[in-house]
Amino acid sequence: MAEDVSLAGVVVAGGESRRMGRDKATLPLPDGSGTMVERVVDVVSQRCSPVYVMAAPGQPLPALSVPILRDEVRGLGPLPATGRGLRAAAAAGARYAFVAAVDMPSLTADLIDELFRLAVETNAEVVMPWDGRSHYLAAVYRTDLADRIDALVAAGARKMSDLIDASDSQQIVLTDSVALTNVNAVDDLRTPVRPGR
Repeated sequence: MAEDVSLAGVVVAGGESRRMGRDKATLPLPDGSGTMVERVVDVVSQRCSPVYVMAAPGQPLPALSVPILRDEVRGLGPLPATGRGLRAAAAAGARYAFVAAVDMPSLTADLIDELFRLAVETNAEVVMPWDGRSHYLAAVYRTDLADRIDALVAAGARKMSDLIDASDSQQIVLTDSVALTNVNAVDDLRTPVRPGR
């Protein structure tokens, strides 16, 4: 890995979780090791610094060892939150940021390493995994995309795919995509969570 290239982390935790019916960030893990947001922050922090958690206004979160940035308006989707996270990462001097959804308790540091390596090698604006679908919230983004996101949001865009369509993006095909598994129901957590390494 290029040691002179820094990688920040952005954990998007402020979603409405309509399918879950409750806040995913504070969902307790079945092994008693904490909540989903704590697990994802722990894994992301293994490879990224600084790490920011993007949360909704008034959203309750456990005490975290990383800064929490609040959305200005609730319910606008992940694109504006990603833009704010990338802007904070850029201000901290990071050229890239790994952006993760809060509902991936099986996320691994190895996946972050692989995506970051490809981002540095290709200088692509976005590098994301693909396993039959694109994973926008498990991807490495150049932090200079914050201005482009602001312009897209000002034009009414709200979906991460709007940014991908307007960017130089690369996809890496994964044969083992367990690390990308999203939790959309409490029953999804009955499967043992894989360690984050």
